Amino acid sequence: MLEKNIIQSINDEQAQSYGISAAMLRLDLLHPIVSGNKIFKLSHYLATAKKSPKKGILTFGGAFSNHLVAAAYAAKMNNLESIGFVRGERPKKLSHGLMDCISYGMQLEFMNRESFDSIDVAQFSTTFPNHAIIPHGGYGRMGMLGAQEIVEIPGVESYDTVLAACGTGTMAAGLIAGLKPHQQLTLVSVLKNNFSVKDEIKALLLDEEINNKRFDIRFDFHLGGYAKKNELLFKAMNDFFSIHQIPTDFVYTGKLVYAFYHLMKGGAFERGSKVLLIHSGGLQGNRSLCNNELIFDTGGLPL
Repeated sequence: MLEKNIIQSINDEQAQSYGISAAMLRLDLLHPIVSGNKIFKLSHYLATAKKSPKKGILTFGGAFSNHLVAAAYAAKMNNLESIGFVRGERPKKLSHGLMDCISYGMQLEFMNRESFDSIDVAQFSTTFPNHAIIPHGGYGRMGMLGAQEIVEIPGVESYDTVLAACGTGTMAAGLIAGLKPHQQLTLVSVLKNNFSVKDEIKALLLDEEINNKRFDIRFDFHLGGYAKKNELLFKAMNDFFSIHQIPTDFVYTGKLVYAFYHLMKGGAFERGSKVLLIHSGGLQGNRSLCNNELIFDTGGLPL
């Protein structure tokens, strides 16, 4: 999977002025479609499905879900059927992501929001016995075990502070499980008032995987809520690209970058700290934006 070093320096003038050595773990470079952390969160689910007599996978996501796209493509590459349950009624015009899912062979089923938000995974296991169930966003013990491998990437151990965006908490749980004793993890919640995520993270971990681990969750950088956006966010993303030529997505990594510079200015990192930001992928989501909001396209090239 790792044919080259994917840790890129972002040690710019601002970081240097605060005495910080900063870098970004470019998970977005691992695969153009099974993007970023999705490779890790899906790996154990797919391996288990392939070893079983099941003929496919079944999973869940929103109309703009990168998880659905990644799952559809990964299933196709593993010769598995795929079914995706989508939150909300079928729109007149499908998103780019949902059209991608169809092109990769995924069967889409639409659910009203109330039913989707009260999904009983066990019920789906009974109704679809020939499909391995992957919860929304890959949430679950197998998703966490896959995400733990992110911390095992060579070079990650040399940083004392790790920053990552947080949604369902699956990647967060894996990072916590794999943290070294000298490392502090700061999670940036991209959802508004997502205070339950700490319990959702703990639910995935054994006591020995979380005890004595140093981590905190920041809830004040969501910029309006999940997939919400504004000029502050776009400026942070464009400025970051101008300096480092690294594209970010507006749902996760863009907010992570925004949070990093605000935390740094606020004195969150001691001088001499080595800080690693995790780019979790998801650049396909930028296709829902207008052309004049970002100075780069989904592939990261200047427009």
